[in-house]
Amino acid sequence: MPISPPISQADIDLAGRLADAAGAAIRPFYRAAYGLEVKDDASPVTLADKAAEAAMRRLIIAERPMDAIVGEEEEARPGSSNRTWVLDPIDGTRAFISGRPIFGTLIALLVDDWPVLGVIDQPIIHERWVGVVGRETTLNGIAAKTRVCRELAHALLATTSPALFDDGQLHAFEHLESETQSTVLGGDCYNYGCLASGHLDVVVEAGLKLHDFAALVPVVEGAGGRMCDWAGDPLHKGSVGEVIAAGDPARIDDILDALGCRGHQH
Repeated sequence: MPISPPISQADIDLAGRLADAAGAAIRPFYRAAYGLEVKDDASPVTLADKAAEAAMRRLIIAERPMDAIVGEEEEARPGSSNRTWVLDPIDGTRAFISGRPIFGTLIALLVDDWPVLGVIDQPIIHERWVGVVGRETTLNGIAAKTRVCRELAHALLATTSPALFDDGQLHAFEHLESETQSTVLGGDCYNYGCLASGHLDVVVEAGLKLHDFAALVPVVEGAGGRMCDWAGDPLHKGSVGEVIAAGDPARIDDILDALGCRGHQH
């Protein structure tokens, strides 16, 4: 994975200020009048989503005008560098509108299309995971660490919703589920923070877009886990959105075998 130029402390600090700006935009709408709309793809969007993304974009344009921006709510902004900021102002809008503090703001920096910096920020309960290639992931400044999972039968598995899988993906997931200890539903990006902190063992999802998964990779891998697609390949800008996160990298082969997807994509 090429990393040029390296991620600077200034980049990490900017990502933190982006999360601060998003949180300040989101909190006034939480459990309040959030102005729900339904997008063309039937997914919900609120005034909080729009305000948070706009706040982050303003900062990036002011401080990194050469960098590209890809966000969920606005058109992509091209850049003239090899760096792209990827923003999801509220990952888990359904949790947000239901008053559940398990959504998050996702901020990623890609260099040459590879995620090298990621933030998962929960602005209501003030939890922030920061992952940077070559560094330990932190939760609120303290090192986060995934846990050992000796065998799949002991694994706690999570996914946001089985309804997000197509028929083939659902069949594969149900086979994996039958080989694990138990399953947690709901959670969106928050599941990956919990996995990075050693509370979950496996997260499997499909149908994700770049803004849904880019920030997760540095967080999970900097905590000792591994992320890949359903073929076992690393995640990057061109990945199709079939995602596996394992707290214990030794379980990746077992997960791929259980899914029955090794060596091909759906």
